[in-house]
Amino acid sequence: MRRRVVRQAASLLLSYPDEELVARVPLVRSALAEQRVHDLDAFLDHVERTRLRELEREYVDVFDLSRRHALYLSYWTDGDTRRRGEVLARFKTAYRASGFLVDTSGELPDYLPMVLEFAAIADPEAGEALLREYRPSLELLRIGLVEDETPYAAVVTAVCATLPGASPADRAAVQAMVGGPPTETVGLEPIGGYR
Repeated sequence: MRRRVVRQAASLLLSYPDEELVARVPLVRSALAEQRVHDLDAFLDHVERTRLRELEREYVDVFDLSRRHALYLSYWTDGDTRRRGEVLARFKTAYRASGFLVDTSGELPDYLPMVLEFAAIADPEAGEALLREYRPSLELLRIGLVEDETPYAAVVTAVCATLPGASPADRAAVQAMVGGPPTETVGLEPIGGYR
């Protein structure tokens, strides 16, 4: 249950901030406290004491203007390769198989807040499998947020803590998990036998 509460809270906190989010902070704080989770208290304090316009600007600066903080899990493993389409289809298939109606709201299906909500509410088992499979993506996001000292680092760190084992210490350790950066292989065959 604790894991699911953290994931649902993180889903809300990693979404674009609005008045509804600010109004939900006491509920989120209460749900986390009930599970004895206090890792997000400082972030919740930040949301409560910061004007909404500043929260919006901060969110855009952190997530929309920096590739280092991409909230799309397959971006980290597949980049903008053609293979990414197949990966996104797998996310959609997992959502459909759960029988739970998932409203993507115009987002790609690997959007972290959506995956976290799926793992918290719709199908915890399938959601857990997706989060474990894309743990390297989560860890790279976590490291980028920590290095850039954004308040959002605490949220992604809390998500990583819901997965088994310790988080890798640095990018090299995460890259070892992945096996290297994504590469495009379609259309790159040697022409006429020349190498």
